[in-house]
Amino acid sequence: MPTPTIAVPTLTVNEIYQSIQGESTWAGLRCVFVRLTFCDLRCTYCDTAYAFYKGEKTPLPQILDTVLAMDCPLIEITGGEPLLQKNVHPLMTALCDAGKTVLIETSGAHDISQIDPRVHRIMDLKTPDSGECGRNLFSNIAHLTARDEVKFVIGSRIDYDWAVEQIEKYRLTDLCTVLFSPNFTVIEPRLIVEWLVADKLDVRFQLQMHKFIWDPKKQGV
Repeated sequence: MPTPTIAVPTLTVNEIYQSIQGESTWAGLRCVFVRLTFCDLRCTYCDTAYAFYKGEKTPLPQILDTVLAMDCPLIEITGGEPLLQKNVHPLMTALCDAGKTVLIETSGAHDISQIDPRVHRIMDLKTPDSGECGRNLFSNIAHLTARDEVKFVIGSRIDYDWAVEQIEKYRLTDLCTVLFSPNFTVIEPRLIVEWLVADKLDVRFQLQMHKFIWDPKKQGV
């Protein structure tokens, strides 16, 4: 009787590379990025549309070996939308088991409650100008902890006011770090800083550091 074939779990991967973390409270640190393929949102400001479909189905052990060979303490799982692929969960757990600090960047449109609790979750709340505000899964907020971060991408005063409303409604700054990031191409960052200073908001303003170091359209950085 032939021996049954055991399927090796895979993920569709767009790219794996080492750079510096350009955003979040981890900004400036050396980081390995695992960018997974596929996304079910189409945000107006998306800068990674190349990851919507392009990728290679890769066995988990190969991904893990590639990442660990880079000998970096900080790993980010991103996309696309990484939670669209169920095997992202065993990958994150394996990386945590290997002693790595693991971040996941997610759109906020998918359940975060099943993510390994050792992982730091960086979750968007999509603002009105994103075109995907209706996709926010607000039940995720109940699962946030002090190790997590919520990001608002701000493109207008409408986005800013909406973000402030959510912060107050859900008391987000009591739950986790809140990030305000300007929509890179449509708003002067200074405006957002002036607004949050005037309102005395307890949020962290950030710029996408990698877009100032390299060409904003450059991949793999």
